[in-house]
Formats: sequence, C-alpha cells, structure tokens
Amino acid sequence: MGIAFESLYSDIAGRTGRLTVGKRTIKTPALLPVINPHLQLVTPKEMRSMGVEALITNAYIFSQSREYRQRALDEGLHKVLDFNGVIMTDSGSFQLSVYGQVSVTNTETLSFQRDIGSDIWVPLDIPTSPGADRGTAERELAITMHRLAEAKEIFGKDAPVAGPVQGGIFTDLRAQAALGVTDLNFTFCPIGAVVPLMESYRYRDLVSVVMAAKQGLTPSACVHLFGAGHPSMFALATAMGCDLFDSAAYALSAKEGRYLTTHGSFKIDELAELPCACNVCRTHTAEELNNDPGRERLLALHNLYVTVAEISRIRQAIFDGTLWELVDERCRGHPQLLAGYRALLGCAESLEKSDRVSKRRFFYRGSESCFRTEIVRYQQMLSRLQLGNSVLIAFDGGIRDEFDDTLFFKPPFGPYPKELKETFPVGQSEIPEWDDAMVSTGCRGIRCLMESHPKSRFVVSCKPCWEAIVRRELGAIEVRNDEI
Repeated sequence: MGIAFESLYSDIAGRTGRLTVGKRTIKTPALLPVINPHLQLVTPKEMRSMGVEALITNAYIFSQSREYRQRALDEGLHKVLDFNGVIMTDSGSFQLSVYGQVSVTNTETLSFQRDIGSDIWVPLDIPTSPGADRGTAERELAITMHRLAEAKEIFGKDAPVAGPVQGGIFTDLRAQAALGVTDLNFTFCPIGAVVPLMESYRYRDLVSVVMAAKQGLTPSACVHLFGAGHPSMFALATAMGCDLFDSAAYALSAKEGRYLTTHGSFKIDELAELPCACNVCRTHTAEELNNDPGRERLLALHNLYVTVAEISRIRQAIFDGTLWELVDERCRGHPQLLAGYRALLGCAESLEKSDRVSKRRFFYRGSESCFRTEIVRYQQMLSRLQLGNSVLIAFDGGIRDEFDDTLFFKPPFGPYPKELKETFPVGQSEIPEWDDAMVSTGCRGIRCLMESHPKSRFVVSCKPCWEAIVRRELGAIEVRNDEI
C-alpha cells in the first residue's frame, strides 16, 4: 500500500505535488478539513463538491462511539462518511494533549485505523506542550520514537503510517526527531504539537520549529502541519515546506460567529458587508447572515470556501514563482505574522537551496524584500564573474574606457554586467525609486564581489546622495561623484 510523494513545481521551499496513498491521489498543497462524525456543519459530500480531496477524522472518537464504532468496522470509514477521497485518521493524541490520557494503546489505535479502512494512520505520539521543560520534551520524544519504531515493526514498512515529528519548542530536538523519522523511512511526516503556538500567535517560534524539523527530513517526505487552519498563515507555512494542513477552524470559528478571510477573522455581527464571492456571501447580506437560524452552518460553508480557495491560490503562486509576494501580502495582516515572515527571511540562506533558479518576476515590497532568496543567490553568483584589474561599478549606467570592466548597479541585487540586463532577477524585477534599504543591500552585493576578487581594484560612481551608504557598507572604497 504505502505512501508516495512527488514534487512537481517548487518556489522557496514550497512545492506543488502529488500525494499517492494506495489507489488514491491528491494534489498538494492540500487542506484536510477535520470531520467529527457526531457534528457535521459541512458534510464530506459537500466538501468534495468544493474541491476537497482529503479529510481527517479522529479514530479515537470512532473507537469510543456507540453509534459509529461498529459501523466503521463493518462498513468502512469511507462509506460511513460518504467520502471517496483520502481519509486520514488521528490516533487520539489530540485527546491525550487535552486530557492527559486515553484508553487505548499505540498498537490498538493503529490496528483500529487499519480495520476501519483509513488511508493514513497516525501512531499514538506524545504532543509535547511548548511550555514543557527540556527534560519532559526529551522523555516524551523518546516515547514517541519508540512508538514509531513499533508501528514499523508490527505493521510493516509499507503500511500507510505517518511519522510525527515532536520535540516541543526545542529546535535541536525537532531536528533530532526529524532525522530519526527519516532513518525509520517514513514518507509522510506531520509536525505535531504546534497548535498552541498558533493559538497564541507565536509565529516566530512556529517558524523556528518547522525549519528545524525540515533540516532533518528528506526532501521526498510529504510534510503535514498539524492543526494549521487559518487561511492567513497557509502561505507562510507553505514557504517553509509544509504540504498539507488540517484544522477544524472553519467550524470552530463558525460556532463563535467568526467570519474568516485571508487577512484575518471578523465577528459577523460587526460586519456591514460580506467581502467574498462565495454562494453564501452572494445570497445573503451581512445582517441576513447574522440573523439566519442556520448561521453556524452558513458561516462554516463560507469559512471552508475561503480556506480551500486560498490553497488553490497558493498552488498557482508556486507555479508562477510568486510565492514570496503572496507571503508578504498575507503576513502584513497581523503583526505577529509579520514577525514570523521576518524570521523566515532570516532563513534565506538555507531556503535558497530549494528555491527555483528563475521566476516570472521579483516585486520589491519594502525592506523585507532585501532578504529574499533571490538576492542571496544572485549575490553568491557574483563570485563567478571574470574581471580585470580595474572595475567600475556605475550607479548611473555609464561606461568609462579607463577601466577593464564596467558593471552596472541595480538595487537590491547589486552590480551586474550588461550581458545579464535582461535575465532574472535583474531584468525581471520591478522596484520603485531607490531607498536606503535597497541601496544598502545592493552594496552587500558589491562587497561579495570585492571579497571574491581580491586582486581587482574597484571604483564606485554614484550620486552624492548615495555616497554615505556606499562608504558605510564598503569602507575605504574609491567613490566618484562625476556624472556621465
């Protein structure tokens, strides 16, 4: 049976791909809405009509249910839920994190998931709280890794078992866990126990945890971010390399009267307009939706529509090579998302290794753009240029015969030979009037060039307004203010 993942297009660390589980295949990135068999505001059949190809439900709830346990064993999970796509089942770890104990063992929950026909089984891992101390995190990780090894040993290497990556808030433990999961040959790897981070808007810590886990995971593994359900953060998570998301946020928000958008949540009773094109919003006014007896269900439908639409938008951005622009747009909806975005930009050197070489465009969107992977890669590439003894870097675009080579300057990238004028990223970038941040970043490119060509003499020709930045970034370089 097994689980296989194929990456098709990539951008930053995000990728579109195909996840194959048995005879079923889904497109990624993908959302797996959470289904509680006892309470379905949106039915699996309705989800399928929205384009949902996979969902997740809780095997522990089924195993403890008088109404559904035997039906699931007799008829199978797909028939009970009336859903012919991929169904993933959680083991009871969520209940373990909430209540501290569950009345099932690791092998029992995996056997039950197998017997009800689940497509992806999850072992009974220990979700370590972000507030746990290191000793607790180490002990709980050891239990989790033992249970993962047990799952492989008892159910075989081809069983469709997920390998959750735990370790609490400790990045070295997350990386260690990811290496252990890789050594056990898991191809489907959820990153667990991150819901508390998202609930408390600790997106900077979320980035640290996910990036640490990604260090130890094989690129061929499909990465599932457990409990990520608000559409505003999907682009950020995808840029880190997460392929699947699951959440009940669409339903939980509806119960609280919350209306989801890609840039935040709103109380429905505080809205005068419904800024969405879904069927719910186009057939109701804000007042009508708020006062409708079926408000919870209608809000859940809208929330799920917005969430699924964002996944499609992300897939298109990856295809176009414009994921950075989408991340930038989404992360400006909340200060803590912006903090997470900046933390991700701090990982640009490692992200550059998986980013694509050429893209449709580079849009400068402020100082954050100065730290993107495209700039890191371009400035690393400058060491490959062959230069003579004297080199002019002309901010004004002019050429002087007294120099062996003349390079032009385009911030935030830096110097470039005329032969690269039409190539990415120099030629396919849109920047506004120069500002201090982009010129400083461009000077970093000059510095990279100088360090890689120590035998060459460099001269910068620029307007007086940029001389202070040039000298601050480059030190005792010769600067000319003459204009051509």
